[in-house]
Amino acid sequence: MPNRSKHFYAIGLSYKKADARVRGHFSLSDDAKQNVLSQAKQNNIESLVVISTCNRTELYGFAEHPFQLIQLLCDNTKGTVEEFREVAYVHKNKEAINHMFRVGSGLDSQILGDFEIISQLKFGAKASRKVGLLNSFTERLVNSVIQASKRIKNETELSSGATSVSFASVQYIMNNVDSISEKNILLFGTGKIGRNTCENLVKHTKNSHITLINRTKTKAEEVAGKFNLVVKDYENLTEELNVSDIVIVATGAQNPTVYKSLISTEKPLLVLDLSIPKNVNDDIRDLSNVTLIHLDDLAKITDDTLEKRKAFIPAAEAIIEDITAEFNAWLDTLKFVPTIQAIKHKLTDFKNSEFNTQRKKLADFNEDQAELITTNLIQKITNQFAHHLREDSNSSDESIELIKKIFQLETTDNV
Repeated sequence: MPNRSKHFYAIGLSYKKADARVRGHFSLSDDAKQNVLSQAKQNNIESLVVISTCNRTELYGFAEHPFQLIQLLCDNTKGTVEEFREVAYVHKNKEAINHMFRVGSGLDSQILGDFEIISQLKFGAKASRKVGLLNSFTERLVNSVIQASKRIKNETELSSGATSVSFASVQYIMNNVDSISEKNILLFGTGKIGRNTCENLVKHTKNSHITLINRTKTKAEEVAGKFNLVVKDYENLTEELNVSDIVIVATGAQNPTVYKSLISTEKPLLVLDLSIPKNVNDDIRDLSNVTLIHLDDLAKITDDTLEKRKAFIPAAEAIIEDITAEFNAWLDTLKFVPTIQAIKHKLTDFKNSEFNTQRKKLADFNEDQAELITTNLIQKITNQFAHHLREDSNSSDESIELIKKIFQLETTDNV
């Protein structure tokens, strides 16, 4: 555990205060995440977990001051400290713990009950463990959050019904486009959101005119194979844009890949941009035949499903409270570990001193037997103290002080 001068922080920004443009500035690619971890290691940060999705970018870690974590984020993104200050949040210790629980359980998602974030959290913890940036506190916390999200999925209907960014986009298309099954649809980008959107499109629109394009063609072919769809080369993007009625853009590019000069068609064209940073340049709004819908617009689509989900918030919060209490109980036991160790050392000193006396007094002193008996006794006595401190958590601080006084103990405090 970290020493008292370090605190656990959650720093970041989300859709709540940061629009898509600003979130794009602070978006972390996989390479950038690795750079953040490497820099954290160099700066002697003890534990750090990084998550970056289309809706939020967050760092969870130990630091003397949150600015150490903010600096890591700004050093590895296009964002500035000034910009961060305007839209960010900084949570400390218990508030940071609570924040991770709410994020991981879908209560803080842009679309209530969307559990996409939990896989990001698992991935982030795995990446941190690989480089030695996951201490016992953070590992236990992440596992507790995963446990809470599983229970919420199994015991409540917070994520009932198919509502996610990909579903919301398909729902928007179905509500706003006539004769959907006859339209030409282009899906550009086959990452996670692209794949999910594709699945929802096939399932709900009964449309067989869906074309996939991805920079890496083999990835598009994998997705297309599942649903028997057409795949075109990246070089055909302009041509495909202009024969489509609906274009869904879900790439991971850092700069816009679709813009006004690529569009020559005059027939109505619906473009949905599901990417962060934005991958469709706003200049295509200049074209009167084009309707551009962004991720943030889709999230505002509230339907019956979301209304129904709200009823399960109290049940989800009760589960979080339950597992947070377990985590805090574990945390409380850590604070008396140094005291128990110090008692053990003190009793061992008494034993060694007594052994020296008995060796001088007794010619036939049976050291092995005495060692066995005293070691067992020391273990039983320390277990008794540990049991008392665990059971009586309300007054454990006073008990620790009393034990220190009686045994004249010097301990190193943990958080």
